[in-house]
Order: sequence, then C-alpha cells, then structure tokens
Amino acid sequence: MDKILELKNLKKHYAIHGGVLRREIGAVRALDGIDLDIYRGECLGVVGESGCGKTTAGKAVVRLFKPTSGHIYYYPADAASKAMADLACVTKSRIKKLGLRNRLQMVFQDPTTSLDPRMLVKNIVAEPIKTLQQMSGRDLENRVLNLLERVGLTRDHLLRYPHEFSGGQRQRIAVARAIATDPEFIVLDEPTSALDVSVQSQILNLLQSLQRTLQLTYMFVTHHLLVVKYISDRVAVMYLGKIVELADTDGIFSRPLHPYTHALLSAIPIPDVTHMPQRIVLSGDVPDPSDPPPGCRFHTRCPFAVERCRAEEPLLDVVETGHRVACHRKHEVEKLVAETFGSS
Repeated sequence: MDKILELKNLKKHYAIHGGVLRREIGAVRALDGIDLDIYRGECLGVVGESGCGKTTAGKAVVRLFKPTSGHIYYYPADAASKAMADLACVTKSRIKKLGLRNRLQMVFQDPTTSLDPRMLVKNIVAEPIKTLQQMSGRDLENRVLNLLERVGLTRDHLLRYPHEFSGGQRQRIAVARAIATDPEFIVLDEPTSALDVSVQSQILNLLQSLQRTLQLTYMFVTHHLLVVKYISDRVAVMYLGKIVELADTDGIFSRPLHPYTHALLSAIPIPDVTHMPQRIVLSGDVPDPSDPPPGCRFHTRCPFAVERCRAEEPLLDVVETGHRVACHRKHEVEKLVAETFGSS
C-alpha cells in the first residue's frame, strides 16, 4: 500500500508559564515523539484515555497548529513517489500556495460548537468552496446541494440554521463541509461520541460509504473501542503522548500484547452475563504529562512492571508483521494476563 502520511518523532509541547514575569517553567508534553505511517485508502483508529494526545495528533497532522518538532511527510495522489512537503515546518503562506487545506480536512467532535450558529446551512457548506476553490454562482449552488444529498440531507435543509437540526443531522452537515473541497485525507475527531447509539451507526455507515465512493483516507480518533473495531483497518493505542501498540484491528482485538491494551479491551461491556471476563482495573491515575515518569510511562499503573520498566523506555518494536509494541515484557504479557486475571 502507498503511504499518504508519514509521521516521524512528532512532538507537541505546550509551555507552562508562572511567576510574576510569566516565565516558562515547564511544558505539557501532549505529544512526545510518535512514529506512524498512514496508508492511502485505510481508516486508522487512534484510541486511548482522555489526555493521551490522540486529538493533538490529529490536529497536528492537518496543521491546525505548528508541531514543536518532528516531521509530517505528505504524499499526494498526483505525486505519490515524492513528498509534497514536510507539513510540520511549512509556513501558513506555503500551506495556502500548495492547496493543503483542500487536501486535508477535519470533522470535529461536537457539531454544535463547530458549526457557526449565525450561518445558514448553505453558507456553512459553501464557505470552504468559495474560499479555497473560488467557485460561485449557479455552480456553487449545485455543488452545495449535491454535497447535502451525499450526506443524506435535502434541498429543504439549505435555508435552516444549525440549531434547527438534531445532533446526527448537524454531524452530517459537518461531514458535508469536510468533503466540500474534495480532500484526500480527513481526521475524524470522535465524530459519534455526542450521538445516540442508533444515530452513531448511521453516521459510521455514511462515513464508510463516502470513503469507498470518494477514495478517502481516515484517521479516526476515539475512546470507543467497539466503534474502532467496526470502522478501522488498523489501530494505534496511545498513552501519555506515546504510541504503545500498533496493529491491524483483528490483531489488536484478538491478540493484544501491551498491558494497557488488555486493560482497555477488558473494559468493553459484554451483554452476555454468562461470559463476563474479569475486568483489569488499573491502579493510580494517569501521570502528569508535564512531568512524565522515567522509563516506560505506563509502569506506574502496570501490574507487571519490573525494574527495567522503571529505568528504560521501551521502543515501539515489531513483534510480527504489522504488529508493533512498546513493552519490555511483550513476549510474556499474554501469559501474565491469563495467570493474573484469567481470559481478558
């Protein structure tokens, strides 16, 4: 498969200021060095607890802010053999000149706040087309109507405001706006978390249909593991600004090799009361991202941590084809979990 994006040692630190003079006294390491390849046409799920850096990674990829350091290489479809630019260091003027806003888009978590309440739906969807593609007149009107129909809305919705729609309909409008510029890559930041379960399935099916029809690549950020299992081809598990496990979806769910992944999977509700695997309850709280622990960042909560885990940071190593894990005891984890907690 061809790469569309390649992330190398990507970091995003937010400065902490204190004292009378408001000097920089530290930094929150929201994203602290991740390496990741995203392949054209796939849906990559990114999961983890709140504050692990998954949304920060998505926003960095589409350059909603400038990363602290690292590289984001983008390989457009019309020049697949050569990276267009290192998105981590291109200037705003260069972003505009290269048309990157056309190619890379994002759907935000809460459509209530991401849609301007003062604008009609037709203007919300038309704005990126007018701004980035200089389309106007009847062509613009037809384009907006076509986009709304693609996401399951009709001409009757053109002259309404966002507050007149349900949550699912507002998210459809947000999706229409995201695909308005014919992008190649879309970051989906928990697009179903604010919706009812029945509506979630409709939005997920819509996203899958659009991916096939428009040949899109997704980065799907969420904390909902069953949603990830349904829509994703591969899954990256994040903890405290780092990727701790990366594999195809079947590999993550059938054979997790990191203790944190086991804990996440054990928390999935099981409707069958006759088969209730023992829950892996992690001790303590997530460490302060401004002062992460030495060695493995998970060792303060890991039931299998040894002295090496406290002193040496594990690398994201390849265990088998397509499966990478950052754990010193990755070859023992399955046995340790079975002995300590039973089947997870």
